[in-house]
Amino acid sequence: MPQDIQRIGVAARYSEAAVCNGIVYLAGMVPERGDTDIRGQTEDVLAQVEQRLKEAGSDKSRILRAQIYLIDIREIGLMNEVWDAWVVPGAAPPRATVQAALADPVYSIEIVVTAAQA
Repeated sequence: MPQDIQRIGVAARYSEAAVCNGIVYLAGMVPERGDTDIRGQTEDVLAQVEQRLKEAGSDKSRILRAQIYLIDIREIGLMNEVWDAWVVPGAAPPRATVQAALADPVYSIEIVVTAAQA
């Protein structure tokens, strides 16, 4: 029997999140503002991740996996400073970080998260 899928923040092209079988799948989150450095953009994106997880009945302690895309991999150390301060101690999720060309060159980072509902 198919499970119901809840979609959050539905737009014409994509949804901000989908929930199925107690798992939350977030779309790639990019900064709302591109006029800050990698630290500011990372803080911006992580705040969005936290908000979307809350809307879907989860939180950052329940992240199962994170995929991080950086326009310049040399900025990983600066991004990690923000990430390390944000992640829940003892609950750091499996993570991949790669360099990638993003849809808009003003963005330095994009993060995709999968989490369990609370």
